[in-house]
Amino acid sequence: MRADVPETGSRARTRRAILDAAIIALGRTPAASLGEIATAAGVGRTTLHRYFPDRSDLLAAVNAEGVARIDRAVELARLPEGTGGDALVRLAREYFDLGDLLSLLFSEPQLVGDPHWEESADACDPRLEEVIARGHRDGTIDPELPPGWVQSLIWSQLYAGWGYAASGASRHEALRLVLRTLTGALTPRPEPAGAGHAPGRTKARPAAATRRRG
Repeated sequence: MRADVPETGSRARTRRAILDAAIIALGRTPAASLGEIATAAGVGRTTLHRYFPDRSDLLAAVNAEGVARIDRAVELARLPEGTGGDALVRLAREYFDLGDLLSLLFSEPQLVGDPHWEESADACDPRLEEVIARGHRDGTIDPELPPGWVQSLIWSQLYAGWGYAASGASRHEALRLVLRTLTGALTPRPEPAGAGHAPGRTKARPAAATRRRG
């Protein structure tokens, strides 16, 4: 059966188990063999080959699954709603559940063919940039923090949270600390009493507010 044909019942569960195992195994060891993935999924090598005849078929399915999960996380985060700061916290919460997939994405980015991720390899993800710019405007994200920095902050905190959970902390506690740290880091700092700008100088506008995308 072709990998893109919808499956139901036990076939769907087996296929999902194989994809879940592949995402975890490849995220830890990009060269993981099909045999290792089959073992991790709790199926035989012959069963794996019935779903994915060769490695390229499995990687293509991992790619499609990765894009679907990322898009679903963005949808659940409801980025257009509320303040920019709240939207970023919701996105971080949804991304936290994609730890194995995002670990794979950063170790083997070519496996997830989502144009948003390809664009953000050397710059801020456009979806994040829009939210951050909104946060600059509505006062929930410190305007001194440019989009690229905020994106790096989110990833660094997610990695810290995944590592903390892997060390034995509960998922709930790890996520709580991630969101608390992000919220504290993003919140604008009040200016000290009496602070002002030097005569003849104007306050620089945030990069996200002045940048024009081509």
